[in-house]
Amino acid sequence: MNFTLTVLALLTGIITGGLFHSLGVPIPAPPKLPGIMGIIGIYLGYLIVESLGWSIDLLTKLGISG
Repeated sequence: MNFTLTVLALLTGIITGGLFHSLGVPIPAPPKLPGIMGIIGIYLGYLIVESLGWSIDLLTKLGISG
């Protein structure tokens, strides 16, 4: 994991959140802890499935891919 990129992403988020608040615009993210935990859960689920090597070709299953 690139630590510098992570810190820059965090700083960008802090600046953007502050800007949204000063302009009186709602943030495009869940403002409550349960919503944030849901996003973290989605990310962790993605990492778990990726580490297990599971995948499904959804387009082929739906018959859309040629």
